[in-house]
Amino acid sequence: MGGIELNIGGQRVMIYPKPNHEPATHTVLNFPVDNVEKTVDELSAKGVRFEQYTGQIQTDEKGISRDNGGPVIAWFKDPAGNTLSVLQAQ
Repeated sequence: MGGIELNIGGQRVMIYPKPNHEPATHTVLNFPVDNVEKTVDELSAKGVRFEQYTGQIQTDEKGISRDNGGPVIAWFKDPAGNTLSVLQAQ
């Protein structure tokens, strides 16, 4: 159906076009990383803007959430407006 399937280290990711795209209202893809803070610094230096949340989810000045008991995570948008994240591997 015009899509592509990637097999990365045994993990499958399917990517496909969608007509009349509207960004998802939730995180559509998490990228596990060893160190969220280091990754945020590196991506920010390349122009990635991380989301800032002040409601139920709280992020610091870099856009990193260190929620009580939750994962260390930072969210950003792709060019289509979907929410992606870097998530610290447990």
